[in-house]
Amino acid sequence: MSKNLKQRILIVSMRNLHSQAFRSAEYEFEDAICTFDNADILTPEFAYSLFPQINKKLANYAGLTIGNGKLLKSGCRTSTVEKEYDLLFFICQHFWDITCINSIKEWRKKSHKAVLWIDEIWAKEVLEYKTKLCLELVKDFDYIFTTQAKSVDAIANLLQRPCYSLPYAVDAIKFSPYPLQPQRNIDVYSIGRRSPIVHKALIEIAEKNNFLYLHDTLKGLQMMDYQEHRSLYINLIKRSRYFIANKAKFDSVNQTGNQEELGSRFFEGAAAGAVMIGTPPISEAYNTYFNWQDAVIEIPDNAADVADIIAELDTQPERIKRIRQDNIINSLLRHDWVYRWSQILDKVGLEQTPEMLSRQADLKNLAQLLMQA
Repeated sequence: MSKNLKQRILIVSMRNLHSQAFRSAEYEFEDAICTFDNADILTPEFAYSLFPQINKKLANYAGLTIGNGKLLKSGCRTSTVEKEYDLLFFICQHFWDITCINSIKEWRKKSHKAVLWIDEIWAKEVLEYKTKLCLELVKDFDYIFTTQAKSVDAIANLLQRPCYSLPYAVDAIKFSPYPLQPQRNIDVYSIGRRSPIVHKALIEIAEKNNFLYLHDTLKGLQMMDYQEHRSLYINLIKRSRYFIANKAKFDSVNQTGNQEELGSRFFEGAAAGAVMIGTPPISEAYNTYFNWQDAVIEIPDNAADVADIIAELDTQPERIKRIRQDNIINSLLRHDWVYRWSQILDKVGLEQTPEMLSRQADLKNLAQLLMQA
């Protein structure tokens, strides 16, 4: 980050409020912005005394009852934006996160432009009363981005604000297994939601063979330290031969309304050079961002024969090598956070920093080295 330039970006981060593991990609994005742009981070905190919590419940009851989103409270301490910024950037994982903005004074006055990037919001949820009330707060933002491409029109129609699809990305340099090229001693790595049938089949392989199947065994999603969690996760994927990647919330049709979207797993698995197996979404976004051969080895969620599929792939070492290389190269050239940030800056009319241009050059150089390997 340039020391001779003023901080032009203010990032509002939820990292002091929430520590669920699924938020780690968002916090990584925030930290990445700070490395290649000139940014401050505002980290609201909960007010833990009894009175603010009672006040929060009363305010939310009143806000929901009379339909006034400005009354909704997230339970945060009040903070004030003291400096002026060219852009305020706020990542929300869930629509209720937006209520945090009500605890921040002067944010709109001190920000020339304001952008909200909301991760999970399904089109069927947009018209639900509680969601609509929270989204009323978004009208104070100039631009809205969401990872869920098929929700864009619903959000734009409701709020009459520009809304765009912006998919996940990764720190592609950290995720890249090069130049160290660690041994891939984990046969299959699965994290988060999973197909019970595929899971059972992989358990049986692991019990009968010299086969390491790494998967979640505990309930609970809280991170003790976001950066340590992210680092461990990255290193595990780098050491995995196969990585399970399925369309977002594939097992929660009641919530998604059969809407098929790209989740973060696809970007993470590809960047680390794992061979991804699973069920990708049937969507334009998937066809756009993962349009190379064998980006995902597609299997149905009831693939009890997953052992046979893996065994067949293992007989094709040249194909596996190509898949790994294609996954990593495409991630370096297309799916680093710097590219997503560039898209946002382009919409709000801000120029890229020298650090951004330098990072893109580094990513291209690393990709070219891999092409020659």
